[in-house]
Amino acid sequence: MSNAAKYFMYFPGNYRWSAAFVNMLGTAQFGGVDISELHAIGRLLESKRGDDDEAWFDACVKIADTVRGLAEKFRSEAHPASAANFYLRACHYYQMGERFRTPKDVRALDAYRTAVESFHEFVALSGSNIEIVDVPFEGKKLPGYFVPAQNAKSARAPCMVFFDGLDITKEIQFLRGVPDLVRRGISVLVMDGPGTGEAIRFRGMPLRYDYEKAGSACIDYLETRADVDAKRIGVVAISLGGYYAPRCASLEPRFAACIAWGAIWDYYGTWKKRIDAGFKASMSVPGHHIMWILGVDTLEEALKKLEPFRLDGVVQKMRCPFLVVHGEDDEQIPLKDAQALYEASGSTDKTLRLFTAEEGGAQHCQRDYLSLGTAVMWNWLEDRLLRA
Repeated sequence: MSNAAKYFMYFPGNYRWSAAFVNMLGTAQFGGVDISELHAIGRLLESKRGDDDEAWFDACVKIADTVRGLAEKFRSEAHPASAANFYLRACHYYQMGERFRTPKDVRALDAYRTAVESFHEFVALSGSNIEIVDVPFEGKKLPGYFVPAQNAKSARAPCMVFFDGLDITKEIQFLRGVPDLVRRGISVLVMDGPGTGEAIRFRGMPLRYDYEKAGSACIDYLETRADVDAKRIGVVAISLGGYYAPRCASLEPRFAACIAWGAIWDYYGTWKKRIDAGFKASMSVPGHHIMWILGVDTLEEALKKLEPFRLDGVVQKMRCPFLVVHGEDDEQIPLKDAQALYEASGSTDKTLRLFTAEEGGAQHCQRDYLSLGTAVMWNWLEDRLLRA
């Protein structure tokens, strides 16, 4: 047993597929999966190779189609509550299948479009107070969802801007704790930033290093809302968002709090190691994903584009409260990067919260204990944005 994995692996020896399964499993508390449906995907993949992403896509879409079909049946029978739940899960399966498929061909984009439509059906049928919004940005618009605070103590509630990472989406982010955060009295603006979700697939916005410009655009938008306290706007982002959020909070002084959900210190260095190792390192996406998200044709061009994706010299400018959360056994980003990010931050109110295998949450972005990870982060936000 000494060589047993410290976390659940549905596909033993296959980091990427197993990580995706654990990511999906963790969202059950927020309505993201049903174990029977997830196991049906697994059974379709049990005889497949771990690098057969065509099989992964086909399996996820097949089950998503089935679940969406049930949603449509329930809707036609005038059972909107049941339909909403099934639409939400269908959206999740479509997107988790599509995220491994590059290039983004017609089948991939059709699946993604159906996923977004399914989420919108969930919004309409569930009675959820979720607004579909567009945030003006450099002559274009970034897509997002504004989820207003529940149990707010005043007409203007604090708000968190929630950016995604390298390969996550605003719909997937919603399933990572947003319903719990808004119940605490904090609104959430869930965003597809440049390089993610609809922004890159349908609006021609590749990944860029100067994410603070997207962060500032979100604050500009939130300042127009009568239900947001502009002096209590924070930023949180997951995985590669551990670069986005600290950069935003360091270079946009209007942010009142920042959470790096998974640390990033030198993203150029991270990818240089991955490329030099022939992509044999633990990764959440296929190696060629980095070229697509940056809008380049070669790995050499990708590395060139990644050169400014470093936080040294940036986070020293941070002044707002700062929380770094990281798993001690994170196989994608080493612990030393989290420590470097924490130590370099110029904030006088900063916390490095490390999760161990014994307590759970030790894997990348607490995928192995999502509820503990979100509880710790949202508790910290309550103390900074609601009780300060």
